[in-house]
Amino acid sequence: MNLLYMKNASRCVSLFSLMISGIVTARAQEKPKTDTVPVTVTQPQEMRTNIRTADTTIRRLIEDLQKVADSDRQNSSAIQGLLQGKEIDNLTKYELIKNNLINASETYYLLNKKIIDLKSRTTTNNLDVFITALNNPESKELGFSFSDRIVELVEKIVLKGNADKGEKNGKIVESTKSIINSPIFQSFTSLTPPLAIANSVMNFLHSVSVNNKQINQKTLQEFEKELNKYVVYYTALNDANQKFEFGLNFNKDQLTLLQDNLYDHLMFTASALKFQLPQRGNKPIGETMNDFFLDFKKEKVVDFFGQLETKYSKGKRIDYELLLRENPNLKEVNNQLEDLILQTKRFENLYNEYFTLLDSYYSKVNSSLKIAQDNGLAAQNIIDSKQAEFRNLKNEAVADIQASINIKELYNNTDKVKYRYRIF
Repeated sequence: MNLLYMKNASRCVSLFSLMISGIVTARAQEKPKTDTVPVTVTQPQEMRTNIRTADTTIRRLIEDLQKVADSDRQNSSAIQGLLQGKEIDNLTKYELIKNNLINASETYYLLNKKIIDLKSRTTTNNLDVFITALNNPESKELGFSFSDRIVELVEKIVLKGNADKGEKNGKIVESTKSIINSPIFQSFTSLTPPLAIANSVMNFLHSVSVNNKQINQKTLQEFEKELNKYVVYYTALNDANQKFEFGLNFNKDQLTLLQDNLYDHLMFTASALKFQLPQRGNKPIGETMNDFFLDFKKEKVVDFFGQLETKYSKGKRIDYELLLRENPNLKEVNNQLEDLILQTKRFENLYNEYFTLLDSYYSKVNSSLKIAQDNGLAAQNIIDSKQAEFRNLKNEAVADIQASINIKELYNNTDKVKYRYRIF
């Protein structure tokens, strides 16, 4: 700016010297006044032309000087504008980074909280009770006890109604009951007990038939045919339960992986904000994250930026250019916030997947109940009642999960993070 000013000043001096020279030349050509009687003298054409030329030169010099002065003012304004624009640009960058990281600190907390909540939702207590009751061989939820039905089929088909006649027949009935009441089957927690019992009873009867001529192949086939009506129902119920359990476990594994990624991302951000990083050790990721969020809070992130502004204050002005230059990690953290938003999108997908699993489970359980009705195991009014009960339990589970996780809270928070704006 000083160099430009010196050049313009030099130009002004040169023009001014030229103007003075022109004035002197014009004055030298004028006739001195005398007290004699005026005599009319006709000036030569060349002299009149020189005078007009001098006047024009002076006028042009004055105009040029004015242009130089105007140019100086314009250049000075432009330079000041550039300097001010640079300052505004640094301020804008800083404010964007500051607001993004303050809002992101809450995003980290909310996402971790909701991951833990969804991971714990393997199912609901009411649904567990409902399915366990259907699975229990002793239960009469559908109007029959599977254990009792097996004994009835053995007495009716295998023993031809002669269960109380003969010691052998009595032992067959007692052995069948012993298999059904085996602690091994009663300790099962999945839907396999009815299927395991049916398989064990069939194996037992086949072994008995070797030495008992009254139990022939035709009798066993007839017994197996009736037993399979129950087996098909329990197999469908078991398939529904296993697929739901597998889906939940896969969903849980994906949530754990997401939480690990969130931890890594949070550690980078926390480091840039000068937080003391947690020592994970052998603790579960959820416990480590919960402990860290006792210190990593939105209020403390606000305090961090307040201290930063105080450090780089010069009088009433903050040197944003120096602040950004000496804290380059802030730019990098800001530019990686898109990864955090993508993690929230991944959580949203897993959250929706949970309801997809629940819908599929509901459909499969209803199908198994329909099999029980079609096979004549239970009356239609009982099946309709159970399907309605299961539908209500499923809707309650959905409402409970939606209220607990409150996905909209996460949406509203991530909308505040302007992750698409990168700072360089």
